[in-house]
Amino acid sequence: MLIHVIVAINNPKLKRQLHKLLTQQDVIVETLRGKKLSLESISRASSDLIIVSKSLVPDPVANTVKLIRQLPDSPQVIIISDREDPEERAQLIAAGCDSVLYSGLSPIRLHEVIKAILSKQREILKRSVATGRTLAQPRLTDFVSSSPAMQTFMDMVRRVITSDVPLLILGETGVGKERLARAIHSEGPRSEGPFITINCGSLPETLLESELFGHEEGAFTGAIRSRRGWFELAHRGTVFLDEIGELPLHLQVKLLHVLQEHEIQRVGSEKSFKVDVRVIAATNRNLASEVEAQRFRKDLFYRLSVVNLTIPPLRDRREDIPALVESYVHYLRPRIKREVYRITDDALTSLCQYSWPGNVRELINVIERAMLLCTGGEITINDLPETISRRQGSHRIRVSMLPTSPEILSILEQLLQKPLRAARQQILEDFECTYLTGLLQVMGGRIGKTAERAGIQPRSLFDKMKHHNLRKEDFRSLKK
Repeated sequence: MLIHVIVAINNPKLKRQLHKLLTQQDVIVETLRGKKLSLESISRASSDLIIVSKSLVPDPVANTVKLIRQLPDSPQVIIISDREDPEERAQLIAAGCDSVLYSGLSPIRLHEVIKAILSKQREILKRSVATGRTLAQPRLTDFVSSSPAMQTFMDMVRRVITSDVPLLILGETGVGKERLARAIHSEGPRSEGPFITINCGSLPETLLESELFGHEEGAFTGAIRSRRGWFELAHRGTVFLDEIGELPLHLQVKLLHVLQEHEIQRVGSEKSFKVDVRVIAATNRNLASEVEAQRFRKDLFYRLSVVNLTIPPLRDRREDIPALVESYVHYLRPRIKREVYRITDDALTSLCQYSWPGNVRELINVIERAMLLCTGGEITINDLPETISRRQGSHRIRVSMLPTSPEILSILEQLLQKPLRAARQQILEDFECTYLTGLLQVMGGRIGKTAERAGIQPRSLFDKMKHHNLRKEDFRSLKK
């Protein structure tokens, strides 16, 4: 995180010394000019540290210090005094000053003091941007890789973890994109820096730019003071841009500038400054299709997708489910205070056979629910949701009067456990996916021809393909 320092010193030589000592890669120095320190002006600025001559602080000095410490950023205050007075020093420290320095300090001593002050400030800022943890501190070992698909994927992750190139994490909802980003951060060279998560689809477009890059006082209606953005707060750490496909086009331009020049500019400011961040983006959209539909910039797509990491869905790595279940039971046991240690074979078989549309996130929720409902020390098939357990006996749907193909029976059993509306919706979804898959295959992935044959607009076809996770590239090689 960048440290913002305000310097108001009436001694020109000392001012030059301080400016030279403070100018570092992660420090932005603003020098105030004027006879007196204006409480109004600094209250509208964002600052972490204020170094000021005592003679420039409005009287009573102790009261002014208290007011400064009560500002939203709670900046540290360093008073420079022209005399060494232990009683005055004690009063100022009691009022909230971080330190009181004598203006006659030797250059060597001043250097040591400034070095210690900045070191302390870095620790304060590091704690202030500490983020919450999901499940536990993420590690790469959390990603069970018994299946060939997951082993291949994790091999690629390990090869890029130590680099600083942008990463694009792709995958369905619930596969663990943010958790993977946290694991890459925590095991990479930036692990000591902050990890900042920004959901590009959760904020109105009018606020998103300010959240990302910060703003200056008066930049827009309601901007009564300057504010730091997330990129600034993530200095020497990682920014995780979730749902990057939702980012508006004009902000995609600014993000591309950050990736290329490693600098940001606050909204309403004419100045830019360097930031040192690694960007990891994620989406469940098909960004290649978004680029073709001109909803995502091609240059930004290429800049972000230096390395693409596509997390396999849970249904494609069912071999991992037993180990995942065991790890979640072990993790959740002390947190939900239930003495559950095992899962029965038939319950585990049902979990392995389920399609998991919600992926790992759904599996965690199912295990937590089962542990809360079970009455013994192990999870049984009766503790699982009906859609997963497919219970025998009185709850089983009788389909003896229906066609006897095993595949049809299996589909009917699933449908007949749903309300009519839900069953109808599933049938329509399955039909639409099958129809579009077949038509795209016949048309060799040509969007215009496929849309014309289907009697819909190309934009509508794109939306349906995105919904069903269909890519035109997959059908071009199948053209007859």
